[in-house]
Amino acid sequence: MTINKSTSEPMLSPEAPQPKVKATGMQRRVLAGGSVGQFIEFYDFTLYGLSAVTLSHLFFPSGSTMAGLLATFATFGVAFLVRPLGGVFFGALGDRIGRRRVLFITLMAIGVATFGIGLLPTYAQIGALAPMLLVLCRLIQGFSAGGESVGAPAFVFEHAPLDRRGFWLTITLSATALPSVFGGTLILVLSSTMSSEAFMSYGWRIPFLLALPMAFFGLWIRAKTEESEVFKEVLRKNEHKEYSPLREAFAENKLRMLQVIFVMALTAMGFYFLSGYFVSYVEVSGNLSREQSLLANAVAMASYALLLPIGGKLGDRYGRKTMLIAGSAMLALLSMPCFWLVTSGSLPLAIAGQLLFVIPMCVYGGGCYTFFVEIFKTKTRFTSSAISYNVAYAVFGGTAPFIGTMLVSLSGVPMMPGVYMAAAAAVVFCLLVFTPVPETHPVLGEKNTAPAA
Repeated sequence: MTINKSTSEPMLSPEAPQPKVKATGMQRRVLAGGSVGQFIEFYDFTLYGLSAVTLSHLFFPSGSTMAGLLATFATFGVAFLVRPLGGVFFGALGDRIGRRRVLFITLMAIGVATFGIGLLPTYAQIGALAPMLLVLCRLIQGFSAGGESVGAPAFVFEHAPLDRRGFWLTITLSATALPSVFGGTLILVLSSTMSSEAFMSYGWRIPFLLALPMAFFGLWIRAKTEESEVFKEVLRKNEHKEYSPLREAFAENKLRMLQVIFVMALTAMGFYFLSGYFVSYVEVSGNLSREQSLLANAVAMASYALLLPIGGKLGDRYGRKTMLIAGSAMLALLSMPCFWLVTSGSLPLAIAGQLLFVIPMCVYGGGCYTFFVEIFKTKTRFTSSAISYNVAYAVFGGTAPFIGTMLVSLSGVPMMPGVYMAAAAAVVFCLLVFTPVPETHPVLGEKNTAPAA
């Protein structure tokens, strides 16, 4: 075993490949705890996008469906504005006191905020105070998600076997797709079995109210885990030192953080188009029913959850950067045809378009979801990755549904969001090819280490 010169992390030696070591019980519990936490976080976050059309009528009444959706998606984006602040706060806290303690706080906070949305009175009941309270709940969701979304992958990464980091990380992140399947199916069942009046009165609240018991279940699983040995060693070394993770992150990792921002920007856009936008997009621009839109998206998100770990295994074999380049090229070429199919007005074509979009997303995800934590040292990993990841998701992920809706509204062309996605993918492809983005794979990275930041 050798040491990665850029991150001081252990590496596998290419001359003497290490045999696979069976995962311990603790490692499996960490993987389960990280995956469950990601499921709950994205269930809470995705539920808002899945319910966008309903929420627009209840909290942002307007004579125009498109205007109501714009207001709803603007509120969707508000949660992303505070994610970097949550990333800074929880990242620095996690690098000082531990990932596990922080993940208890973040999971509970996002569960309470989502439960709160399910209890809110509507605009018809309390007027303008209703959307204000909705924004407040979204802000709490966003702040806590800034820590949870990075803390769980970092926690799993530090426990994962060296030769299976990509696979383990993508298993954890594939759990972010399942909430769309579960939440979409739940909404579909409720809206199909209840009258329209009953669903708009109280049925829409049920998925939000489930968030709190789900959060308690996640806490129960995480209670059975502990910090990784590599992080315990960092704590021992800094036990009697004045230590500022935030200051050290910016002092040592400025270039790497910038690289993570543009790498994660593309997957942020793609994921929130897929999970937070396509349901209402297909319903409004594709003229399909709510049930058909939910069904098409559930098929796509289930496929994403199944295919992403395959991307992770390929990333373990061929390298993170290879997957990033291949995935961004595929997104640049396929995004416009995907969005055209999605808005065709045909359910089979809408499903085909979303599946065609999922494949390059999983190729790209096979590199990016390991890259964004693997590139940083243990000492400042949580802080550095939380800031850069959440900036990317705030600027590009949180705005994707709003920009997509606005582009359709201004142009009158349903597939305009696909043009936006293709252009972003082309830019990222060029940055990956023509700038010194490192290969962080524990074997291949030896030949292409990260530049000093």
